[in-house]
Amino acid sequence: MKKACIRHLGSLKRMCTTMAGLGSMDNWGMKTRFILIETSHAGNVGAAARALKVMGFDELVLVAPRWPNVLRKEETIQRASGANDVLAKARVVDTLDEALDGVTHLCATAMTPRDFGPPTRSPRAHFAELTQSGAPEQSVAFLFGSERFGMKNEDVYRCHVALSIPTNPQFGSLNLGSAIQVVAYDWRVALGGFPVQEAVPPADKADAQQVAGMLTHLEHALTDIGFLDPAAPKKLMPRLNQLFNRADLSPEEIHILRGVAKAMIQMASAKR
Repeated sequence: MKKACIRHLGSLKRMCTTMAGLGSMDNWGMKTRFILIETSHAGNVGAAARALKVMGFDELVLVAPRWPNVLRKEETIQRASGANDVLAKARVVDTLDEALDGVTHLCATAMTPRDFGPPTRSPRAHFAELTQSGAPEQSVAFLFGSERFGMKNEDVYRCHVALSIPTNPQFGSLNLGSAIQVVAYDWRVALGGFPVQEAVPPADKADAQQVAGMLTHLEHALTDIGFLDPAAPKKLMPRLNQLFNRADLSPEEIHILRGVAKAMIQMASAKR
């Protein structure tokens, strides 16, 4: 009974964290860090910050970037496109050891497998294992190498897995910012994801009285144009009633249909 209660409390904690929004600690209790090693283009740092922010992550560490002041460069800020809070929190360190402080699970991003290196997995398959029921909580870091040279062998060897994004075998080259976005997205989905936001709020539904009034109006219009014979109506109106019930009409749609009926009646009257 005690163990069941603990499991229930853990599930409740994860659910509440998801509802409240996510920072560096996600809904599986795992910390997430993105590490860029010897980044040479300031714009890619900004793109990385933007990729992290839209997926709900905010821990970015730069190891020996080409520009020591890269976080303050105009190109970085422009490419971040509003993710200034991620840039403000980001750290610049001299060595990979400093960047890995506190991390328990290292994921290299390397398209080419290394001899004697860690196993190569697709992000989605590996993330499914990290987040499966009963898996331990981890502090996970994703390592991305230089735009010019990728990851060094010695850095890859330190990792538990080499993530390889499944791409077109004839053209697998990804921009650094794009690669970070793909990995961040797959990791967020594995952690539970965010709900899809409606573009517009759901429309109100017309009530039964509004639908009945519209049907009466439409019946008159169909009679006036000769489509409906009042002496032998058969099942036309009940069928139209069922059709509109299935459509879950809004008050605005009722208004449109009544406008159509009005125009039909006016046209029929003008031809008499």
